[in-house]
Amino acid sequence: MKKSYLVLVMVLTLSLLTMACASKSSNENASGSGTSQNVTVKIGIQGSGGLFGKAREEKWFEQEFEKTGAKVEWIEFQSGPPMTEAIASNKLDIASLGNMPIIAAQAANIPFKIVSQVLDGKNNVAIIVPAGSTAQSLSDLKGKKIAVTKGSNAYNFLYRGLEKSGLTDKDFEIIQLQPDETQSAFETGSVDAWATWDPYITLNTLTGKGKVLSDGEQLGVLSPSFTIAGTGFAEEHPELVTLYLKVVNKALKWESEHETEAIDRYAAERSVPASVISGTFERSRMINTPVNENIVEEMQQTADFQYKVKNIRNQVVVKAITDNQYIDAALKDPLK
Repeated sequence: MKKSYLVLVMVLTLSLLTMACASKSSNENASGSGTSQNVTVKIGIQGSGGLFGKAREEKWFEQEFEKTGAKVEWIEFQSGPPMTEAIASNKLDIASLGNMPIIAAQAANIPFKIVSQVLDGKNNVAIIVPAGSTAQSLSDLKGKKIAVTKGSNAYNFLYRGLEKSGLTDKDFEIIQLQPDETQSAFETGSVDAWATWDPYITLNTLTGKGKVLSDGEQLGVLSPSFTIAGTGFAEEHPELVTLYLKVVNKALKWESEHETEAIDRYAAERSVPASVISGTFERSRMINTPVNENIVEEMQQTADFQYKVKNIRNQVVVKAITDNQYIDAALKDPLK
């Protein structure tokens, strides 16, 4: 009897120790216990200036990462698809981008995780037309040229919007261009409409060059954006992913507390009136939050649609790459 009792005590003790270790492992995963010494974190951004321009000038990321022994390398991109290609080749660790490049990358089996949501997706993508256009709906553009960046969130928005309107890409001439190419084509009338994202929407509408024909709220097609991190990097250095998100929150806090200064700064960078930047804030202000179930479902609808129209070759499950542990940890223990 005594022997059985001792065995039972040993089993219970071992069980409790195992549970404690598992709990500790789970709690420490996102905060990390791995070494960050001599690690260079390659951060991707789209263009220069803006909130990340301020952060780079103040060296907020460099200062915080230096405390862990890590360094920062900034890499600029024009759009999302080249970012996922860079992650695939281990030339990029973390970046923020739109929904469609993420879906395409998952379908291509590029290893990464969605670690936070940075735009709600209601008004940050739209189809704009020249200010003098008489078009009132997508149907009015039949036979016309619509510019879009292939693989971008605007690309998904355009094609899902066409389906919702009972149209297909065969009803139009779809011109695939990068944003810098499209701006001049839009201004010269070489294209009749442009499916794009902010700041291009606001830059064109508030300067009188264009107007919104349809946006996500009107068509019921959300275009959220996210921060992603390469799977290998995130699993080897979870503490650095969490730290990155903490610094983003620090930058957003500065922007919120110094909004007038931020608007004036961003306007000067782009040589536009402050009203343009204010308009951008209204349409698509950056956030940094966990990804909720509704957004995952919206992303899944995008993935299913893109598979149906054969824009991606493989079906994907978006939930499988969504991991809120890093943003949860960042929000739980913010930078002072």
